[in-house]
Amino acid sequence: MGDGGLSFLVGLNRPALIGVIHVGALPGTPRASQPVSSIAEAAAEEARVLEAGGVDAIIVENMHDLPYLRRRVGPEIVSAMTAICCRVRASTKLSLGVQVLAGANRAALAVALAADCQFIRAEGFVFAHVADEGLMAEADAGKLLRYRRMIGADHIAIIADIKKKHSSHAITADVDLAETAKAAAWFGADGVVVTGTATGEPTSLADVAAVQKAVGAKSGFERPVAVFVGSGVTPENASQVAPHADGLIVGSYLKRDGYWANAPDLDRVRRMATAIASN
Repeated sequence: MGDGGLSFLVGLNRPALIGVIHVGALPGTPRASQPVSSIAEAAAEEARVLEAGGVDAIIVENMHDLPYLRRRVGPEIVSAMTAICCRVRASTKLSLGVQVLAGANRAALAVALAADCQFIRAEGFVFAHVADEGLMAEADAGKLLRYRRMIGADHIAIIADIKKKHSSHAITADVDLAETAKAAAWFGADGVVVTGTATGEPTSLADVAAVQKAVGAKSGFERPVAVFVGSGVTPENASQVAPHADGLIVGSYLKRDGYWANAPDLDRVRRMATAIASN
């Protein structure tokens, strides 16, 4: 845990702070209005602000592409995300991750390899669930890890959402969060992400603690993994979350007015970094 693609976790005596860049709507999506070059330059500027504010790593995702496609996105999305991530890569030395919504994990891995990113965030890695975009009926772990091996990307880490936000998990109601985390770890995830019910919504501390106890570094599990909190972290609750997490993925709070679609606010980024560093 913390090696290779998650090396930014090594040596910290606190959770890592991962800032999120929500890139502008990409070509072919309903809200698209800008050329890729402009989107890429805006993303690079956001990366510079996040780095200046003290984040430890950055993840780039296409959240403005809603409504999302399920699993498969077109070559226009893959090529645009690659161009954007390459531009971000040139603007920062921080570890980079990428997520391609919704659940387009192999596309994300291809982008990460081409753009020298260190990790991806994957949806639907184990078990099925019902999301906004429909039924995620097939777990992706088997195909994703084979694809990673085939393209020579074993150095790129996979952090997997478990019982992810914006989804219904009634279909797996008899499988609790800890067991889901164990399945993800056993199936080869390098980290797991625990979230609240929606973007910006607080993550249950009990849930994070349960997952850390089940698969974290001190869990005794045969294949321990890093545990990330994926929504709702603020300077006010950071001290409560910090003891249970290896990394905090923060989008909404770091943005102007605390709204995910806005550009990052340097003062808010610094405030968040300071709050985490003090724990």
